[in-house]
Amino acid sequence: MAKLKITVLERTFNKEIAELYGSEDFKAGAGFGACPHFKDGQTFVLDGLNKSDSFCDRAWADIHGAIRTVAFGGAHDYVTTPNSALSCCTNGMRPVIFKIDRIDSSQALDPHEIPEK
Repeated sequence: MAKLKITVLERTFNKEIAELYGSEDFKAGAGFGACPHFKDGQTFVLDGLNKSDSFCDRAWADIHGAIRTVAFGGAHDYVTTPNSALSCCTNGMRPVIFKIDRIDSSQALDPHEIPEK
C-alpha cells in the first residue's frame, strides 16, 4: 500500500460560536483558541491505514474516509492535485483542515517528515 502524507493546512477558531456555546471550563481554559493538538504545517507520514498514537482520535475519525479513498487510488474532483484530498475535523468551535496526499515511492520526503508508526 502507498504511503500517505497528512498535512495540517490550517487550524481555525470560531470565537463567536465558542463564546456563545462553549462551556465555562472551555472558555476559561488554555484550550480556548485554535486546536492545541496540531500545528499549522505539521505533517504525518503513514505507511498503511493505521492511526499513529500522536494523531487526535476525533480528527482521525472525521478524515478517515478521505484517507481510505486516497490510499486506494480514488479521485476527488474538487482538488487540483491528483491522489489527494482535503478534509477537516468537525469540531464546530475549532476545526482543523487537512490535506491528504498519496506518496509515490519515487518521491523524496523532507528529512523533517518522520514516518509515524
